[in-house]
Amino acid sequence: MGTYLAVFGLVVAINLLPAFGPPTWLVLVVLHVSWKCNVAALVVVGVLAACSGRYVLALCAERVKPHLPKRYVRGIERAGKVMLERRGRAAAAIGLFLVSPLPSAQLFIAAGLLELPLIAVTLAFGLGRLVTYSLYLAVASVAITSLASAFGDFFGSPWSIAIELALVAATIVGPFLLGNGEEET
Repeated sequence: MGTYLAVFGLVVAINLLPAFGPPTWLVLVVLHVSWKCNVAALVVVGVLAACSGRYVLALCAERVKPHLPKRYVRGIERAGKVMLERRGRAAAAIGLFLVSPLPSAQLFIAAGLLELPLIAVTLAFGLGRLVTYSLYLAVASVAITSLASAFGDFFGSPWSIAIELALVAATIVGPFLLGNGEEET
């Protein structure tokens, strides 16, 4: 239980970042590989935590709006009015959160600034993430079992350590041997 609380806290913290955070699916895969968490539980905890973090991020953006310059606020309000004046556009906007390739942090900041219905947006986001996190973690699970049987004895063996040391040495010495290193003055 403590492991999943740690996962929840970490994923919420990552999803509170307005930019430069690692993709949540990648964090979940690394945690699955490192901590051997149950895939189904990890997906559910990951989705709930990601939704919580992004929802709070959108609320924070909504709270910042009154402190922005008036011309920005007018532009934001015009964009929100255009987006929400027709039912089809509003559904498309919410659908964007379901399958968007765009970074979700910026989408949630925009949703907060546009004062979109955050519950609907977060539910669409959660449904999309439920699918993607499930796929990524399922693929990771298959890869772990397949690669573990293929390479399990290799990693940590004297041969693998020797090869790694040789590659590190080649990386350091190679440029000097090829004449691309620092030149003498």
